[in-house]
Amino acid sequence: MITTTLPTPDGPFCVLWDDGAVLAAGWTADTQIVIDRVRVAERPHTAEPASADDSRLSAVREAVEAYYSGEVHAIDTVPVRQFGTPLQQHGWTVLRRIPAGRPLSYSEFAQQLGSPSAVRAAASICARNAPALFVPCHRVLRSDGSLGGFAWGLEVKRSLLAREAAATGL
Repeated sequence: MITTTLPTPDGPFCVLWDDGAVLAAGWTADTQIVIDRVRVAERPHTAEPASADDSRLSAVREAVEAYYSGEVHAIDTVPVRQFGTPLQQHGWTVLRRIPAGRPLSYSEFAQQLGSPSAVRAAASICARNAPALFVPCHRVLRSDGSLGGFAWGLEVKRSLLAREAAATGL
């Protein structure tokens, strides 16, 4: 497993990558915080630091750069690998289908999961999402339209949503 930190307008963006897929990512320069987002049973004990221009990470780097340049769909095809229950796995797949610029409420997300009354489970799926940005849990809001929570801070969530709204004209 390797890690790298990329500069973004929202601050340093750290990525944990293994065998062709992003396992975890987030807006921090602290690699351990990102590693700790991976489920304990699959969490690496160590990760090799890689430079931002390491060729193994070129697709990830290019997607992040394109996203921040206004191509908000560039993150959609970056491979991810997540570890969780069948409901979590389904939820993370659903999150990847939320169009940029069209956030859902937690209730709407629960409906898309096929469990309209499972709003807490929907929120938990977002909270346990390790490869932030590539699995866009930031696109889920409270029913009143307020931001709710985000592991990487509400300013980052606000910035991501504003960037996507501007890029999509919504």
